[in-house]
Amino acid sequence: MKVLLMEDDIILSEIITEYLENLRYEVSVVYDGLEAEDLVYAHKFDLLLLDVNVPSINGFEFLKSFRATGDKTPSIFITSLHNSEDLLEGFEAGCDDYIKKPFDLVELKARIENIKRHFHIDKKQEYKISNEIDYHFSTQTLLIGDESHKLPKKEAQILEYFLKNLEQTVSTDELITNIWSYEDAPTHATIRTYIKNLRKLLGETTITTIKGVGYRFNI
Repeated sequence: MKVLLMEDDIILSEIITEYLENLRYEVSVVYDGLEAEDLVYAHKFDLLLLDVNVPSINGFEFLKSFRATGDKTPSIFITSLHNSEDLLEGFEAGCDDYIKKPFDLVELKARIENIKRHFHIDKKQEYKISNEIDYHFSTQTLLIGDESHKLPKKEAQILEYFLKNLEQTVSTDELITNIWSYEDAPTHATIRTYIKNLRKLLGETTITTIKGVGYRFNI
């Protein structure tokens, strides 16, 4: 699991980094909002841990700007701001959780584990799509009855994105932003081909086309 940590307190950032690395997370550390922007536009992360009061661009503004690009990478604010207005601003900026300093590292671990469960980030998990179909994150494989189907990388990533965004309409541009990141973007026709291939395995009604808007994954 790849984590971006934005924290300008060097001692705290070192403590958090060492703790998460001991949990076998891959941690990239930045100390201000501009550094964070450079990194998230160059690499793909599974989780953003963001302090609010950092130089250049504060955490609220950074995440608000990043969300405006269509990116939905899960995020947790870690901040000394404690009042309800700050909490509201954090969630309005697009965070998925909010932890107040000082905090125990075990609490941080628990909140990360909750994010992993909610967004199906843990690649050891299996997901039951229907009574007949299971998806294995670790091998990017669909088990349909007694048959195993290894998915091509991009088809697997599209399926995983749908599973992270159940009951939501997902546009083609959103898929491109969150899966291809800064690789060469595919055409909309290419996305339709990937969707067609998934439907052959999952059933035609599993992925619904919302005309002019995008797709919805049906469980």
